[in-house]
Amino acid sequence: MRQGGNLRGALVALASMGIYATHDVIIKILGADYPALQILFFSSLLSFPFIAALLLRDPTHGTLRPANPFWVGFRSAAIVISGMCGFYAFSVLPLAQVYAILFAAPLFITVLSIPFLGEKVGRHRWLAVLVGLAGVLVVLRPGQTELALGHLAALGGAVCSALAAISVRKLGRSERTVILILWPMLGNFVLTGASLGLDYQPMALGDLALAGVIAVLGLLGGFC
Repeated sequence: MRQGGNLRGALVALASMGIYATHDVIIKILGADYPALQILFFSSLLSFPFIAALLLRDPTHGTLRPANPFWVGFRSAAIVISGMCGFYAFSVLPLAQVYAILFAAPLFITVLSIPFLGEKVGRHRWLAVLVGLAGVLVVLRPGQTELALGHLAALGGAVCSALAAISVRKLGRSERTVILILWPMLGNFVLTGASLGLDYQPMALGDLALAGVIAVLGLLGGFC
């Protein structure tokens, strides 16, 4: 049973990565013309109708207050920071470089599982972590590739993604899925909305539609 559960989990994670890959390509396209935080704002705004539909169909009774405010708040903050960092990195760096850094997130999860979850990491997993980090360096080629703010943002996104994943393990099944999606989305909406006064570019209708596609793909990836 455990092996079957692991396989299902791996397949769902793989589907999530495929969805997010398409999601990130659209961010890259829009990032050529619009500020990263503006793209994140409109994708968050256009997510609300889908969240409203989920709330109407949710058979579980209850309020929108989280049962575990600390961990939901912690996870929401990690996702908001990760999203801001990721959107910025995708808008200024080649996709291959961003993914090379973001793919270090599972390695950070392995390391962070020790203090946060009390898990034991054996020698083989430590070796895998070191090999993975070496692989990131091979792709980035420090010394040949000039490291910039976008690389730091991608690293911050990877660390925050790992923290968000760790917090899900802490929460388990104690929170409804809609709660786990709604609160980070509200955080994104408020913070990125505040940034529009600093840098805003009017968006064409077609580009707004692409922001809507980002919203849909983000929700699907989040569910996975």
